[in-house]
Amino acid sequence: MKREEIFEKLKDILISASDDEEKIKQSTEETKLQTELGMSSVDMLYTVIAIEETFDIRFDDVTVTSFVTVGDVVSYIEGKL
Repeated sequence: MKREEIFEKLKDILISASDDEEKIKQSTEETKLQTELGMSSVDMLYTVIAIEETFDIRFDDVTVTSFVTVGDVVSYIEGKL
C-alpha cells in the first residue's frame, strides 16, 4: 500500500475520532495530533484501535504519545505493513 493511501485511510479514521472534520480534511503529514487537531488521549486510544482493525496490524510497545504528527503515524503503519 502506498504512503498516500495510508494517509487517506488514516484521515478517515481521525475524522471518526474527532469533532473537527474540516481541520482533519485539511491536515498534512506535518499536522500535530494534539496541538493542532486537539486529540485527547481517549481520541488517540480510539484511533489506535481503529488503525489496528483497518490495517490489520498490531501496535507494539510504542506509546501513543510518541506520535507527534500525522506523518509519524503514517510512518509507523507503513513500517508494519
